[in-house]
Amino acid sequence: MGKAHFGLIGLGVMGENLVLNAERNGYSSVVYNRTYAKTEDFLAGRGAGKDIVGAATLEEFVGALERPRRILMMVKAGQPVDDTIAAISPYLEEGDLLIDGGNSLYTDTERRVAELESQSFGYIGMGVSGGAKGALEGPSMMPGGTKAAYDAIEPLVRKMAAQVNDGPCVTYIGPGGAGHFVKTVHNGIEYAIEQVLAEAYDLMKRVGGMNGDQMADVLAGWNDTEELASFLVEITEVCLRTKDPETGGDLVEAIVDAAGQKGTGLWTVVSALEMGVPVPTIYAALNARVLSSLRPERLSASALIPAPPAHSFSLGSPADGMGPLRDACIAACIVSYGQGMALLQEASKLHNYNLNFSSIGQIWKGGCIIRARLLQRIQNAYGANASLPNLMLDPWFADQINRRLPGLRQVVAGAALAGIPVPCLSSTLDYIDSYRSGRLPQNLVQAMRDCFGSHTYERVDKAGSFHTEWLD
Repeated sequence: MGKAHFGLIGLGVMGENLVLNAERNGYSSVVYNRTYAKTEDFLAGRGAGKDIVGAATLEEFVGALERPRRILMMVKAGQPVDDTIAAISPYLEEGDLLIDGGNSLYTDTERRVAELESQSFGYIGMGVSGGAKGALEGPSMMPGGTKAAYDAIEPLVRKMAAQVNDGPCVTYIGPGGAGHFVKTVHNGIEYAIEQVLAEAYDLMKRVGGMNGDQMADVLAGWNDTEELASFLVEITEVCLRTKDPETGGDLVEAIVDAAGQKGTGLWTVVSALEMGVPVPTIYAALNARVLSSLRPERLSASALIPAPPAHSFSLGSPADGMGPLRDACIAACIVSYGQGMALLQEASKLHNYNLNFSSIGQIWKGGCIIRARLLQRIQNAYGANASLPNLMLDPWFADQINRRLPGLRQVVAGAALAGIPVPCLSSTLDYIDSYRSGRLPQNLVQAMRDCFGSHTYERVDKAGSFHTEWLD
């Protein structure tokens, strides 16, 4: 073939699937991997018979691409991205474009955009969500950088992205690291919803005495509702239904209860703290993963700090879809999305990203891990009010919260008395109650701060800054 339309660096599972996706959509490709044997294996296997060729060196790789070159890097975040940029830059020419499709820290992307654009190269930081299957069949894509750089890849990514009823699940996110920041927040929401569903599973098992199939039946019902129908509920049902081929029991019960993380959840929480945006449900999910890693300590503590006396409470019945528990999960999922969108709003102001929140709702409706029917409502809410400060202030979502709060309170109170941890559900309840409170006790905190540190305070009845000599 002649010069290839598209280049890929990094033949991991995601890289392989994305290049196969591009080829299926009419884009001939050239691939490069640091280990050439991996390239040979791919071309002899999944890439056989495709309009894809391999290159043994970066110089050969760049030379095989039509200009302006469009090169997608699927390498590990951090130093490996910088190393790849340094290695390939000597072979690039003005107008060539590099795309980082990994989960990079958005501030790294900000720096790289500035550096590459100063050399007359384009640079896109593009969040990609959907896992291996989504990468192959159509992911949600979140590209950020200059608009000119996005325009150069728009025809390609619109074809590669998942397609929903109102268009492809890709749009220009904004300048600098906007694309990678939106993907980071996407992953923070993902952490929260996964933990919410894990807490629901734990309660159904420990309080309801239900087995995997019984719990899966409940999840199947939830997946038929507007409020909970989603990819994560769908795969939770699959996980709960799957049997261990060795024992015939529920496979999930054979898995060690220690969850991993790759950093994006932490980045979400750190960014929220730095920007002064409360995201307690997302933080609780991250903290739950960290606590789960302390398994030996937890096993020791379980012998020293016994559970409280048995306490029974109602989660609802399978026949009614476990009504209170379902309501608790709906409230927590709404709040998880709401906290993420509030963080995106603050980042948009701080970094002049000019994010379109309705469009973000639209591109998350297909392909990505947090795709859900609820996203249409989110898209509608921001379409009606682009400056909506919190989803709970939208009339539809406010009604949902009001309807689901009794179930959430019942579940959190019961779990507390039973000694069952529900960090995301309880953090959600605290967040809602704090957000709806016209007065919080931080007036006393301000008094204490002024008492020990002369930090001053404001009054409710007059303007100005005040200080009191509290101690004799």
